[in-house]
Amino acid sequence: MHRRHLLQASAGLAATGLAGPAIAQSARDRVLRFVPQANLTSLDPIWTTAAVTEAHGWAVFDTLYGLTDDLKLQPQMAEGHEVSADGHTWQIRLREGLRFHDGAPVLARDCAASLARWSKRDTFGQSLGAVVEAWEAADDRTLRIRLKSPFPMLLEALAKPAAVVPFIMPERLAKTDPFQQVAEMVGSGPFRFVANEYVSGSRAVYARFEGYNPRPEAPSRTTGGKRAQFERIEWHIIPDSATAAAALQSGEVDWWEQINADLTPLLRRSRGVKVDITNTLGYVGVARFNHLQPPFNNVAIRRAVLLALNQEDYLRAITGNDPEAFKPCPSMWPCGTPYESTTGAEALQGPRSIDRAKAALQAAGYKGEKVVVINPSDFPTIGPMGQVTADLLTKLGMNVELVETDWGSVVQRRTSREPVEKGGWSIFHTWWASVSILNPAVNATLRGQGAQGWFGWYRNDRVEELAAQWLQAATEAEQKRLADEIQKESFEQVPVLPLGEFFIRTAYRDSLEGVLKGNSPLFWNVRRK
Repeated sequence: MHRRHLLQASAGLAATGLAGPAIAQSARDRVLRFVPQANLTSLDPIWTTAAVTEAHGWAVFDTLYGLTDDLKLQPQMAEGHEVSADGHTWQIRLREGLRFHDGAPVLARDCAASLARWSKRDTFGQSLGAVVEAWEAADDRTLRIRLKSPFPMLLEALAKPAAVVPFIMPERLAKTDPFQQVAEMVGSGPFRFVANEYVSGSRAVYARFEGYNPRPEAPSRTTGGKRAQFERIEWHIIPDSATAAAALQSGEVDWWEQINADLTPLLRRSRGVKVDITNTLGYVGVARFNHLQPPFNNVAIRRAVLLALNQEDYLRAITGNDPEAFKPCPSMWPCGTPYESTTGAEALQGPRSIDRAKAALQAAGYKGEKVVVINPSDFPTIGPMGQVTADLLTKLGMNVELVETDWGSVVQRRTSREPVEKGGWSIFHTWWASVSILNPAVNATLRGQGAQGWFGWYRNDRVEELAAQWLQAATEAEQKRLADEIQKESFEQVPVLPLGEFFIRTAYRDSLEGVLKGNSPLFWNVRRK
């Protein structure tokens, strides 16, 4: 990444909210009907790390730089850049013809405000923001970033492809408190958000932005010519997987983002349906502790749970026991990436023992505090994780309450820092695309940023210092050594439970072509044959 690497179902289709009669061919040519992984409850992609909001963000917004399929940097909204001899000043020139959805030109001051806000919420952004003297406009088309000290990986930060992406929005919106959601959706991407057709829990609509100025290159992951081939993208929220499968089979929808593992054989046999894997780097499951509240503010209790963890229990539950779709990974870094390691991973290796973990839990001083596991019942690749954890903790003798709601409610509740008695939480589960956590700059699950970090608010000053050293390391060998040190510290402090790696299949009508690879669904370039 960097020069140093950075059922068929019997259920009626009325439940989908789609019209029963077949729509005219001309209309189908203009509209792509898509079923996202979960309900879109939060629209601000800077405010949350929810993957469904990230997918929404890629439709509406654009970035200064992006990454190709082979993770190479490429300018996107940028025309190019210059760096001063001392590395303290970066000047990024914007391409001509960039416009926001309200018709206003994209100016350097919009970029400055957008990056300043992003840098308050994102892990990599916070590392960069710590050395930024000023985000400013040298002129309307030139963004100037003045640094207190050199930051060689600045462009890698601006090309970040997942989680909290440095999307560019108008200055008036980017001035919103980063811990509050923006009030409207005005972006600069190939599609504009149709606000008056948005109904949370039902649908979201995007219309082709005729004022978008695509690059001339071929599209590749988050770079190149983002050409909107459909006039409209309609997201239909269908929580029931059988109904979603039936809608895809009948052609009432075109694309189901994440198919249930138990429906994969059926959809593979279905005429007119293609089953695919677009994120070839896979996903990493994690259980995140609340580090502010008992009992998991006690590191010894976190270690006791780690001793009982069996990754295969989670992976088989997520993938429907499909051995081709998962692999255990005794590493805090994604397996198959440069920093994969077993350093410090002894607690995750060897035979699992509930009795040994029970003894460790008792020795840690667990006093029967309630453990609230918040878990999405409408998210088939996350919901099983919470159920496995609740069962595991119950076997350990913990006082467990499994609270199952929709994913949107989980996303909202995990922001609470209150005790469980006042609506807080103890554990939630999620997954991260491997590309979004593959090094110390971007891995929010391991970074120790405390109150300014990822939900759970884990603080570890040593990890932060090691991450800062990694950003400035002169050799790949030194970077690897520092990554191993972070992993060792992480297995000792247990900011998360690493649940292994897996792949999520997507399915779409075989009349579609141009579906791009990436960790998030990308709607440009997709067209009907």
